[in-house]
Amino acid sequence: MKIGIFGGSFNPPHKMHENIAVKLIEDKYVDRVIFVPTGDKYKYKSNMLSSSNRFEMVRLITRKYDNLSVDNHEMVTNDTYTIETLDYFKNEYPKDDIYFICGTDNLTYMDRWKYGYCILSNYKVLVIKRETDNIDKILERFSDYRDNIIVANIGISSISSTMIRENIDSYEDFLDEDVFKYIKDNHFYE
Repeated sequence: MKIGIFGGSFNPPHKMHENIAVKLIEDKYVDRVIFVPTGDKYKYKSNMLSSSNRFEMVRLITRKYDNLSVDNHEMVTNDTYTIETLDYFKNEYPKDDIYFICGTDNLTYMDRWKYGYCILSNYKVLVIKRETDNIDKILERFSDYRDNIIVANIGISSISSTMIRENIDSYEDFLDEDVFKYIKDNHFYE
């Protein structure tokens, strides 16, 4: 089985995150996607909700699908680097292939990540192309790892969690109905 690990702050998770996961499965890039919200120690963004709230919002999305799930690994461990999370899932699913799902924005600077080259050497990196990024130029920088980089041409439009946080009511259509209700009921991002 091919398992995609989709890490992120998911602050909040939105329909683009859901659509990416579903489309990756529909187009046979992976068989299953596990969302892994960052833990509370990873608070580099303003207005970051607690990991338990972000986990719950992702759970509201994934519960509708048999092949999507959410895992609290980064919430309950001291793992701070993506390689540690990927290694954890490789140990959990030793017979399966583990894919790291990221956008071209993340791949662009993966060479500056702690252990970024270890990710590129040891895992398949499933890259979601953003409309504004020059994927050929990015791939040229990582030509030594080209066999492990898979560009998913799934035609997903861009929307960011930042845009949603900054004007939540204007972006209701970009959120799952249950996620929007959870946000409003808890007065998040006001």
